[in-house]
Amino acid sequence: MRITTSLPANDSGLPAIAMARHLEALGYDAVGMPDLLIGDGTPGFDPTLVLAAVAATTSRIKLEFGVLTLPLRPTAWIAAQIQTLQHLSGDRVVLGVGIGGFPGSPFWRAAGGAQQGERGRRADAALELLPRLIGGEPAEVIPGEELVLAPAATVPPILIGGNSEAAMRRAVLYGDGWAPSLITPEALTGKAARLREIADELGRPVPSISVGGHAFLAGDTAAALESFVRSLVDMHRMSPEEAAGVPVTGSPAQVAERLAAYAAAGADAVGLGLDGGDWARQAELLAEAASKSAA
Repeated sequence: MRITTSLPANDSGLPAIAMARHLEALGYDAVGMPDLLIGDGTPGFDPTLVLAAVAATTSRIKLEFGVLTLPLRPTAWIAAQIQTLQHLSGDRVVLGVGIGGFPGSPFWRAAGGAQQGERGRRADAALELLPRLIGGEPAEVIPGEELVLAPAATVPPILIGGNSEAAMRRAVLYGDGWAPSLITPEALTGKAARLREIADELGRPVPSISVGGHAFLAGDTAAALESFVRSLVDMHRMSPEEAAGVPVTGSPAQVAERLAAYAAAGADAVGLGLDGGDWARQAELLAEAASKSAA
């Protein structure tokens, strides 16, 4: 199973790029970077630039978008950036993409992002074009005019984010993998079965599954954990029982059991944000749990 986590913030609030080397030394498969540009004062950084900085300081670890918001950016610009990052990193990109969760936010409005009803359509159109553009093939981005980006790059694995039926169908049609988040192993079992049904209906291969979540593994995590569970109830409308089962907590042995449960439910990869303090120690504990689950 692939294991991914995101970078902590340094004392200035910026992503701590140097910590990517720590993850690489611990054997992590990828550094993940979310796309959380909202524009209301919430800290957010351009994921492509952050991952380019990670590429410059590492040599092996993958660079994973978790996930890039397709409707917010011109498709040709996304393709050029991914093509460039593939060349600079030696083909280490994992391109997680989604329709985005903040269509009414100030940044979306300022950037001319799609409105609620347009996001899926724009994402599908982008997914049709991206592999051809990244691969250096002619593509008609504007009707009647072909665009060719060079030099051609290896098309990275494309993971489609989202827990909905529409996201699962999009993953089957356009992606190499499906990337649900904030989901328990029990809930994933049913979703994975439905994903296989959709693939069978469409006559397509079954995508891999990469689960995203949050872990609380070291230090005084009680307050952070309580706040996180409450946010799942208030913002995501989960029941208290379901919300309590989402965060990953406990000893390395307990976390290894949780990773094994995700694998049994159909997951090929797990990406966990490390919350609650002492990031470096949490990264070590998660790496230890991953090694136990693989034993």
